[in-house]
Amino acid sequence: MSKLRTSRIRLAGAAATAVLATLSLGACSNGSGLKDEGASAKAQPSTSTSQSSGTPGPDTGSDSSSNSSNSAGSSGNKASTNGSGTAARTPTSKAPSSSAKPVTCEGSNTKTVAAPLSRPLNHMLLTVTNTGSKTCYLYGYPAVRFGEAQSVPPVIEDSQPQAVVTLQPGESGYASVNLSAADGSGTNGHTVKSLSVYFQGRSGNGSVGTGAQPSLPAKGVYVDDSLKVTYWQQEMEDAIVW
Repeated sequence: MSKLRTSRIRLAGAAATAVLATLSLGACSNGSGLKDEGASAKAQPSTSTSQSSGTPGPDTGSDSSSNSSNSAGSSGNKASTNGSGTAARTPTSKAPSSSAKPVTCEGSNTKTVAAPLSRPLNHMLLTVTNTGSKTCYLYGYPAVRFGEAQSVPPVIEDSQPQAVVTLQPGESGYASVNLSAADGSGTNGHTVKSLSVYFQGRSGNGSVGTGAQPSLPAKGVYVDDSLKVTYWQQEMEDAIVW
């Protein structure tokens, strides 16, 4: 009986050894083994975490560099724009000519027109227009000379404006001339066919620059000793009320 029991124990041990050997061979035959499968299982969550966090894998490295370059380029482009999507322009350094230092209005930078008026009676309107590129000041009153007169007529003092007449390029100033007495009380009346207009400077002493020779009607105009002028006015209405 003891020999039989010993044989059974030996057979059971041999069988267990065979089973273990079979399992070992099976594990080696698949090239991975139980330990490798466990390592692979542990590596899987790492891959999943990388994907969920948005970290690019090896194949997307070039795209990441490209995106960085695009972002840098976009920032560079924004620096050269004015915020409205258009390229900023360098402002010109040349100031408008009209903003230059003002000058005195005179014959070389203005045009003078003389027009007889039906109302008020025996009046003429002088219109001076700035034809230059700079603002000009129309000082005082016009020094007019009709025909061969040796002196200029006096000014109506009450017509003096509160400020010097200032003409931007293209703007006009005005003065009126009382040619003769409306009631016929004037003396030495005669007809003249030419007119010269001279301009005063800031000091008001004498004329400056060149004069103007506006045309008169072909038949001329009648003047007498009551001849007088107004100061230059900014508005025409202020000139013809005298």
